[in-house]
Amino acid sequence: MRAQRSRVRVFGVILAGGLGLRLGGVDKALVQLAGRPLLAHVLDRLDPQVERMLISANGDPARFAGFGCEVVADASPQGPLSGVLAALTRAAALGATHLVSTPVDTPFLPGDLTPRLLLAAETSPHGLAIATTTDGDHPASALWPVGLGPALSAFLASGGAKVTHFTDAHLAARAIFTQADAFLNVNRPDDLARADALLRGAQ
Repeated sequence: MRAQRSRVRVFGVILAGGLGLRLGGVDKALVQLAGRPLLAHVLDRLDPQVERMLISANGDPARFAGFGCEVVADASPQGPLSGVLAALTRAAALGATHLVSTPVDTPFLPGDLTPRLLLAAETSPHGLAIATTTDGDHPASALWPVGLGPALSAFLASGGAKVTHFTDAHLAARAIFTQADAFLNVNRPDDLARADALLRGAQ
């Protein structure tokens, strides 16, 4: 009798720990784009693709109370990977098999991000996959098996912090996306203006 494959359960996490220094030091998650917080735009994109959403952020979680997501804080802030580890740990405890991460400043995520990352991950020995476009890799938009939690914890404990150092070491596969603005990062006021124009053009 053939063994039954375990069910894939994918959670999502929005990495909202950035300080938004190039936007004036504001909480980037709450920066307004077309009248709504950046976080709301990213939630709209990723939430339909996963079973459950988490928000990775430090500080007072009450500021995200209106978004309906559990907020997980870093155990030891060392950049985006600390947020990924905190979310992996929580997702594993809730029964997830995988986690899809993305920064809070990517309001144009593809609607098929999760399935394409899952497909690409089948070619990685560790089941890890990152998004890439003609502009290059977008390693914070990635699929992480929860089983990578201990390896990621050890990496951070050793002083590692750069996302690509970890993803390269674990032979991450690449899911190729052709949309030029799919992973547009809203880092500066001109990025915000460009994103606003793109949204208005789509209406």
